[in-house]
Amino acid sequence: MIKILIVDDETDLEILIRQKFRQKIRERQYEFVFAVNGEEALKKMEEFPDVEIVLSDINMPGMDGLTLLTRLNETNPLVKTVMVSAYGDMENIRKAMNRGAFDFVTKPVNFEDLELTMEKTIQHVNQLRETLKAIKENNILKMYVDENVLNFMISKEYEASILINETVEATVAFIDICRFTSISEKETPDTVVSMLNAYFDLMAKEIIEQHGIIDKFIGDCVMAVFKGPYHTDRAIDACLAIRNKIETLPGLADFSPKVSIGINSGEMISGNIGSVTLRRLDFTVIGDTVNTAQRIQTFAGIGQVLISEACWKKVKDSFNCQLIGPVRLKNKTAEVMLYEVLN
Repeated sequence: MIKILIVDDETDLEILIRQKFRQKIRERQYEFVFAVNGEEALKKMEEFPDVEIVLSDINMPGMDGLTLLTRLNETNPLVKTVMVSAYGDMENIRKAMNRGAFDFVTKPVNFEDLELTMEKTIQHVNQLRETLKAIKENNILKMYVDENVLNFMISKEYEASILINETVEATVAFIDICRFTSISEKETPDTVVSMLNAYFDLMAKEIIEQHGIIDKFIGDCVMAVFKGPYHTDRAIDACLAIRNKIETLPGLADFSPKVSIGINSGEMISGNIGSVTLRRLDFTVIGDTVNTAQRIQTFAGIGQVLISEACWKKVKDSFNCQLIGPVRLKNKTAEVMLYEVLN
């Protein structure tokens, strides 16, 4: 709903406005606020800060429309003002435009023309609103995303890539912070969130260092995906660095941070998955390879980095691994051979 302030000393204009726009008022598309001069209009703006459009006469007792226009541009620069006046000569039009009026409508009012002008102004206000939202989101994004990534995200290549659904060969890692749930039950929310963010930040740096992607945060667990050349080696390097460095971060008297990690490699489906209705789509990977990695992580003990046999075959010459043996994972009919990465 758009809130519109009408500023005019002709009180019969309020009656005409309510009559002409009664359907849109009923449908809650428009809400009107009325003032008889500039001084009252400024008070109404304080009372109703969500006013987005002003329709103002020029010649009024007290503060006139042109003075009001100047004041509005100083105090409410995002509000768009349409001047509605019998003084439709070029001099007044130029004065109004030079002071920041969005448009000019002459009296006697042609309500069909006024409605078209209002719709055009509303469209402009909505565009401004979306632009400000995008700027805000972009500024938040800049806090977390590398500048090179941002440049890629505004490129044609990125636009095309987010529409592609494909089968990829990749490595996925689930990295869980052990026993963190017990902390969340005892400590204050501020303490829990601050600690968790510090741990996640360290993980993110190591994953990015190995050209991995953080697919999602799941409670106190991170899901990371590695694609491209030597994706399994890079995933293990990242996870070993995380395991070693996480223990250097501060904990609490009865809690020191440690991780358990599960890694698996193979084919997975990569695509934009979610709900169109909710407008929430995540570019993620799914499939048996991903599910198995998560179940390997649940089997891993404190400080363990466990990998599947598929991973071991790729990296056995590069990493010191110890055979755990065949294990039965949840919802898997066949046993899965696991190895622990030691170095």
